[in-house]
Amino acid sequence: MAFVLVPLDNGVDVEIRPIRAGDKGLLAEGMRHLSERSAYQRFLSPKYALTARELRYLTEVDFHDHVAYVAVRADAPDVLVGVGRWVRLGADSEVAEVAFVVADELQRHGLGTALGEALAQAARERGVSRFVATMLPDNLAAHRLFARLAQERETARSGILHEVRGDVSPASPRAAVPRRSAPLPA
Repeated sequence: MAFVLVPLDNGVDVEIRPIRAGDKGLLAEGMRHLSERSAYQRFLSPKYALTARELRYLTEVDFHDHVAYVAVRADAPDVLVGVGRWVRLGADSEVAEVAFVVADELQRHGLGTALGEALAQAARERGVSRFVATMLPDNLAAHRLFARLAQERETARSGILHEVRGDVSPASPRAAVPRRSAPLPA
């Protein structure tokens, strides 16, 4: 996937692109701007900053077993507004754990869906046929996003968390012909 311009339904344009090792500062700064609630929903515990080790893990990915995309504002490419990733599970190469975070001000405007569609396409291209995610039961946006990405879902409780599994959905016509999305020059 090259750079893709995605117009959100609130009029904000974002660029979605593969994450790079040089994005450590972008992720660290983005983390500082997340609300406590959004950080808690993503990391399932209080989280205020990322360690150097976490930043390496989150940005130095191989795009085979670990795929990650960042979303930045088109008018301010140094402002992180979303991250989506999947990591292949070692026990079964066809299963990957998927996770997302979207900046508070852009939640419920289509950014999670756009990131999810990019990740699902990357999964299909790399032989990943099932997604798994761990989320809070009251994180309805995460449950809805997972439902868009995976079919024949199963939900299991693990303490206070839900583990959701499902087959990666086939490419939708909407994903194949995005709303005004266009590749950006390199």
